[in-house]
Amino acid sequence: MSGKSKAVRRPLPATARFFGSRTRIGARRSAQSVVPAIQMTICAVGAYAFAEFVLGHSGPIFAATSSLIALGFSRDPRLRRVLEVAIGCTLGILMGELILTWAGAGIWQAAVVLFASIMLARFLDNGAIFATQLGLQSVLVVLLPLPTGGPLTRSVDAVVGVSFALLITLLTPRDPRKEPKQDICKLLNELAEVLRECGEALVKSDSTIAWHALVRARSCQPLVDGMRASLRSSGEVATISPAYRRFKGEISSLENSLEFIDLALRNSRVFARRLTSAINNAALSDSAVEGISEMLSDTADAVDLIATGLAERDATASAVHLNNARDELCLIASLLHPKSLGVQKLEGETVVMLFRPLMVDLLEAAGVDGEEARSLLPTI
Repeated sequence: MSGKSKAVRRPLPATARFFGSRTRIGARRSAQSVVPAIQMTICAVGAYAFAEFVLGHSGPIFAATSSLIALGFSRDPRLRRVLEVAIGCTLGILMGELILTWAGAGIWQAAVVLFASIMLARFLDNGAIFATQLGLQSVLVVLLPLPTGGPLTRSVDAVVGVSFALLITLLTPRDPRKEPKQDICKLLNELAEVLRECGEALVKSDSTIAWHALVRARSCQPLVDGMRASLRSSGEVATISPAYRRFKGEISSLENSLEFIDLALRNSRVFARRLTSAINNAALSDSAVEGISEMLSDTADAVDLIATGLAERDATASAVHLNNARDELCLIASLLHPKSLGVQKLEGETVVMLFRPLMVDLLEAAGVDGEEARSLLPTI
């Protein structure tokens, strides 16, 4: 009986932890969305009111929906979204009107115009929002009653909506450095953990830990892709907003650093895979294990310094951290020779050789010229 009661009670703490975690995540996400939600509300209601009371349109629902879609919570570049919605709505409505004039309204007409609109959208652009808007607007034109203001009324409403979205973007710009700096800090922290796990795998002679490091490095690719999207969005904000135009150079520098960080992550995957093999084959002597694990730990600490420097908004503090990171990496790079790290066997030499390109990538991410970074490595 007691065994049964334990079996019944055991899932309850796990369930409570799950709902507690979901509640905390949801509350944090909602708190972070307060300002965007206010912006979207003002934008949608304002666009609807303008189209109804100023332009005299009856029930201009397209004005509200197009503004909401243009702003949204997506991390895709906002200006691109606005243009996709505007062009997609207009083309979709025109497509719908052509089918309506040629074949009338009905189910099969809606099917024809929807298929044709999606194919046209995919031909013109690969944006998902563009295809969705073009298809949605065209099929609604065929299925919904004609508005009192004429067929182009809905197109005008869509333009009003995206114009309000663009106005909100211009009047309430976010600091374009915020998201990229958060992303790059998270990305570099993950890379540092990959290096630390590799060092731990060596010390414990556990290839499973090295394999986990490889999996962690592979899982960073979505972070890289997300950061590229946020950098594109930030570049747009810095371009169209006079208040933040001075940050264009800093954003460009982050883009440059991201490319080298991406290369470092790719090389860390190659390194972790080789390290797994070396551990399985017991190819590293005690002195090699000690030398390489210490080098990995020091490199991880230097990566944390790069993360702090690139995430820092104050230019002076950022320069100090990056200088410290460069000094640490230069010292580590000068020791990347198999003999310096106590390596005695061929497979151990391969492990060291595979780490050298990763070190060059890190030096370049910290601001060292590529030729200079390669010259820091000892000659083999």
